[in-house]
Amino acid sequence: MRTKYSKRNVINVITLGCSKNIFDSEVLMGQLKANDKNVVHQEHGNIVVINTCGFIDNAKEESVNTILEQIQFKKEGKVDEVYVTGCLSERYKTDLEKEIPQVDAYFGTTDLPQLLKVLGADYKHELIGERMLTTPKYFAYMKIAEGCNRPCSFCAIPLMRGKHNSTPIEELVKQAKHLASDGVKELILIAQDLTYYGLDLYKKRSLADLLRSLVKVEGIEWIRLHYAFPTGFPEDVLEVIREESKICNYLDIPLQHISDSILKSMRRGTSQKKTTSLIKKIRKKVPGIILRTTLIVGYPGETEEDFEILKNWVKEMRFERLGCFTYSHEENTHAFKLHDNVPEEVKQERSNIIMDVQSQISWENNQACVGKIFRCLIDRKEGLNFIGRTFMDSPDVDNEVLIDAKNFYLKSGQFVNIKITEATDYDLIGIPINI
Repeated sequence: MRTKYSKRNVINVITLGCSKNIFDSEVLMGQLKANDKNVVHQEHGNIVVINTCGFIDNAKEESVNTILEQIQFKKEGKVDEVYVTGCLSERYKTDLEKEIPQVDAYFGTTDLPQLLKVLGADYKHELIGERMLTTPKYFAYMKIAEGCNRPCSFCAIPLMRGKHNSTPIEELVKQAKHLASDGVKELILIAQDLTYYGLDLYKKRSLADLLRSLVKVEGIEWIRLHYAFPTGFPEDVLEVIREESKICNYLDIPLQHISDSILKSMRRGTSQKKTTSLIKKIRKKVPGIILRTTLIVGYPGETEEDFEILKNWVKEMRFERLGCFTYSHEENTHAFKLHDNVPEEVKQERSNIIMDVQSQISWENNQACVGKIFRCLIDRKEGLNFIGRTFMDSPDVDNEVLIDAKNFYLKSGQFVNIKITEATDYDLIGIPINI
């Protein structure tokens, strides 16, 4: 017997992948809500929209498995319609239509108006900043540009997202004001490449101009920068970070590797010498800045010598936050023409080694925090603790501050001064003061 969900015409949006996908889903849901549609996020609904990720193998596998799961629900009568959008659909639409024809329709990353039409909604151009937030109400991602013009050999993003396209400053300020009026206190600026912002619109790198405009928005207390490409880094941004208290002394700057031969093959447009110089300049101009980076190990042709150069450089640079990923061989990228000659077990071993090095660095940095007081944004209560973040930490990817919930009562979205009493590799433990 077919057992359908009791709620009819409920659109369930399922989001997979990165913060840019979260933003896109929020815009989609905001449009649906403005059309008086009943929309939920990752709950139950008889109409399902899956916003997929197609970046690397693991993400693609998760997206395909989610599609198959929802198709099974459709077969069982629990779901009436299944639609697929996002990066995987943009990149593999033709293949997916052949392999999984049970999906009602596939849409790419720029097909929002067409997707809305199928869902019985009109695209409302006037909804600048109108989103249905899936993050806690006190922080929000703000996508300042779409696409990427960089030629990185390993990356499929331009295939799925197209060329760089900046959103005008005045539109982003309107979005920020709307978010602030809804209680958002922290803006996390995202793009494939923040530092390219404005070149297409204003014929110059304009991230600093954007930041100077955003700090004037009342109600916004923290602004955080994610995904700053190192080549051609606009140094005027550092002046704004240093001068404006609302901008967190935090910069996510994915570097990927440091061996010159690998950087050249990756088409990163830089060298070990230039990158090291940039890191030192950033730290000199913004004392105490927290640098987050990501690295790739196991890239085609990466030798033991290349890896040793990378490992020793990580030890030397002592990044405050670091993530390491194994190389994924992606079709239609420039690197796909290269022989993927590093065995998977070697890739994983190298990744583990880098993260072991980083764990020690993180532990030492965290021990230096003991006894200090940090202004923390409280995220949530989890188990026996309230979980907070300092300016040093972005949600979901960085360290957290744990506060004993048995002895203290705090509210999500509240800023509290926390004195650090203990520290582990990746977490701080503290007590609130002056509350």
